[in-house]
Amino acid sequence: MTEYGRGYGSEPWHPEDPLYGEQGSYGSQAQQPQWGAQQPDAYPQQQYNGGWDGSQTGQVPYDPYDPYGQQQPPVDPYSGASPDYYGTQDAYPPPQPQHLRQQAPQEQQQFQQQFHQQHQQPEPPYADAAVDDWRAEPEPREHEPEPEHSFFAGDADEDDDRPAGRREERRATRDRRCKKNKRRSGRTCLVIAGVFAVGVGTVGYFGYDFYMSHFGSAPDFEGEGSGAVQVNIPDGSYVSDMGLILKREGVIKSADAFTEAAGENKKANSLQGGAYSLRKQMSAAAAIELMLDPKSRNGLTIREGLRSGSVYELIDKKLKLKTGTTKKVAKSQVKNLGLPAWASRSAKLKDPLEGFLYPSTYSVGDDAKPAAVLKQMVARANQVYEKYDLESNARKLKLESPMQLLTVASLTQAEGKYKHDFVKVATVVYNRLKPDNTETYGLLDFDSTVNYARSQSTLDTGSVDDLRNFNDPYNTYKFKGLPPGPIGNPGEEALKSAINPAHGNWYYFVSINPEKTLFAETNEEHERNRRLYEQEREKASE
Repeated sequence: MTEYGRGYGSEPWHPEDPLYGEQGSYGSQAQQPQWGAQQPDAYPQQQYNGGWDGSQTGQVPYDPYDPYGQQQPPVDPYSGASPDYYGTQDAYPPPQPQHLRQQAPQEQQQFQQQFHQQHQQPEPPYADAAVDDWRAEPEPREHEPEPEHSFFAGDADEDDDRPAGRREERRATRDRRCKKNKRRSGRTCLVIAGVFAVGVGTVGYFGYDFYMSHFGSAPDFEGEGSGAVQVNIPDGSYVSDMGLILKREGVIKSADAFTEAAGENKKANSLQGGAYSLRKQMSAAAAIELMLDPKSRNGLTIREGLRSGSVYELIDKKLKLKTGTTKKVAKSQVKNLGLPAWASRSAKLKDPLEGFLYPSTYSVGDDAKPAAVLKQMVARANQVYEKYDLESNARKLKLESPMQLLTVASLTQAEGKYKHDFVKVATVVYNRLKPDNTETYGLLDFDSTVNYARSQSTLDTGSVDDLRNFNDPYNTYKFKGLPPGPIGNPGEEALKSAINPAHGNWYYFVSINPEKTLFAETNEEHERNRRLYEQEREKASE
């Protein structure tokens, strides 16, 4: 309902209404008021038709905003309609006063006809549209009461005289919105529940891990285990390293359990590298006890400086083979055992594998083959020699090849009785190899090379004159320079000493006792040291 009781598009009920069109013909088109504009006061100090101010007739003064003289209900701020006027379906204009009906019957009749025609028009297309935006409220329908909440509506359909099609359409719209909201709510609940479950699981996992790492016992098997497994522990391994190897082989459940058990066993300090016969899924404590039992060790240990011929004999004995079996295999399969490219193929070599059967402890089962054991030793030698880069160090020391550096290491190992003397013994070797050597004139004069050539090991190698006549390429009393190849299998300390010798001008040395080795620069000094050596031997024989 618009201002002054007019419906949309209707003509004024009074032709002289100053706010509705121009004065003149009753049939002029009405001018709609502008809602947002400020309207001037249409009736300043004006009496309508004279005498209607109530002073002469006793009637209520005419109110231009209440032409019928009735109290107007509040106007809806969104639609401009009065809820009482549009609140019922069978709404008609309020009755006019008697004097107005008599004064303008034609206008009254015309107004009522236009009013009925207006309200018989179809409703706007947006009347039944669903409003999804929560911020916008739909305008109330004209001639239709505001829908009551479903909780209070009860059986509203029984009293609703609207067309059945519209009722079904509104009900279907409500059902779709409810189902959509339910699906959204369900998905939201599932997402929240999933996030909550992941969070709880993450906190629980890390909490358990923190508790077990700080307060709980390490995972461990129970019992003595079953089956059999061969495990090789490298020399110099720490307890923690042993635990990792045993876990990898399936012997124990965790390295931490092994470390804890070793801490509780006083004898665990004696654990060392080697090959062990153990069982699968043992408790850490049981594994340590078995490793401490000498019977569990079935490895083959090669000591430092041992010659290849002695290594072959140890392999034959370990595998319970006929003596000489492994030596024949080494000779026939030397090209298939993995020697490095720089290994010498000289015909003067007594054994091509000399120097490549690296000293260590190897896992050797009862059913192992000689070739497999030899390959294992050569592979370990290659690993160590690559670590110390024999090729570049040989060039640095002005040697012809890595083979010569390996030969110097074998001489250091054989001549140096004690490891703390190795660096000085290596210096003696390099000094005697110098071209300007006036002490030995380029000869090494080592008994160890003579013993190797004769396949013996003795201090009594004979007189120097006899040795000068011994015709063998390994005889350093007769031939200058280094022998054709190594005279044994040197260990790591001898190798490092050959790479980094001490600084000095020594040409001679003699060990008078296990704690003391005397080094000399001249032969006269060396002879004095030899007399001290003889005295020490006499005391020891008494």
